[in-house]
Amino acid sequence: MKNRIFITAGYNTISLGTGRKEFNPKKERPGLEHYIKEAGATTLKLIGGAQNVDETIISNFNAAQYNHQGNLPGYAPFIDENLRYQPSTRVEGACGSGGLALVAGIKFLLSGESNVILALGVEVQNTVKAVYGADYLAIAGWWKDRKIGHAHFFPGQFSDRAGKYYEKFGKEYTRKGMIQWYVNAINNARLDETAQEYHNADINLKLTASVEPNGRTFVDNLSVYDCSKVSDAASALALMTEEGLKRCNIKLEDTIEIISFAQAEDDITTRPEDATRLLTTENAVKKALTKACITIDQICTVETHDCFTIAGIMALEAIGFAEYGKGPEFVSNGNTARNGKIPFNSTGGLIGWGHPVGATGIHQAVTILQQLTEKAGNAQIKLDVNKPYGMTINMGGDDKTVTCIIYKKP
Repeated sequence: MKNRIFITAGYNTISLGTGRKEFNPKKERPGLEHYIKEAGATTLKLIGGAQNVDETIISNFNAAQYNHQGNLPGYAPFIDENLRYQPSTRVEGACGSGGLALVAGIKFLLSGESNVILALGVEVQNTVKAVYGADYLAIAGWWKDRKIGHAHFFPGQFSDRAGKYYEKFGKEYTRKGMIQWYVNAINNARLDETAQEYHNADINLKLTASVEPNGRTFVDNLSVYDCSKVSDAASALALMTEEGLKRCNIKLEDTIEIISFAQAEDDITTRPEDATRLLTTENAVKKALTKACITIDQICTVETHDCFTIAGIMALEAIGFAEYGKGPEFVSNGNTARNGKIPFNSTGGLIGWGHPVGATGIHQAVTILQQLTEKAGNAQIKLDVNKPYGMTINMGGDDKTVTCIIYKKP
């Protein structure tokens, strides 16, 4: 990139939903504005105040349906009155909205128009019953498939992918890796106080995740433990140029540098070309690695979009950590655990930390920031000085909108 771009001042609210002790579906819960205010105001405090910000980017998937609220750019001045009359933009790319916000922020900074950007992702989904939520989430795919799709639309989509993978590589073999992915996710989430599964006290995670998928009660090839949960949360961070760091008096040791980024899109109206591969993810990762001039052997940790356990396994194959068809074995052998060869989703990922759709891509970047600056608390992994890079992969829809970003501690 022609200019150096950094991220700093990351913050996550609690990822609220079933699994958290505070969650009670019968009681009123925090609304959209609460999460935006908490995450945004905390990040602003960490960078010296709103007067240092040139513009705001808010990522969100579907507040118009979940919260009856559109025009989210107008929430920037609600965060702080010093953002009044400053530019604010909302971006949307389904579950990949947060990654798009980061890419948009990078481009704004590279244009020279701004030096400090507040990037914030938010989603409040626990406002409707699951049957209605399935309809809302389905617009992240091709809506004309909704009537012929499963009642649980996206679990159905990835159940189909899992089924094809079972046919090609064996069900028992594949399920073994998916089960271990779940175990890793919950164990990691238990180390992060903001995670949705932080309070999970299950003493036999492997047995729980071994529940046989049942199409009569859910979908054919996934159990509920293979799925990320419905979550309410917001995440925020600041994107800055070197001039921005000076303005905000931010030290390099409190930042990580964005080395490269890539975005890839596929046709939302089409079915997967190969249901056993995430081809758009493969494309985005390849472009990001090429632009960064690095190999995967230099990456110390990855935050990937494990909306379902099978998606996590397919993603690590798409990156290249495991050969095609070898992903389940790679996971079941412990390679993606927090003390493994390449730790994935160190605070639980979408399955363990939660999946507040529009915030997920921002949360992933906050996690990489915490890890590479060694400020992840109990969730801190051991860093290898010979592997200085981190990676995030944020996916919207069924592998349709994908961003891949590579980071390094400066």
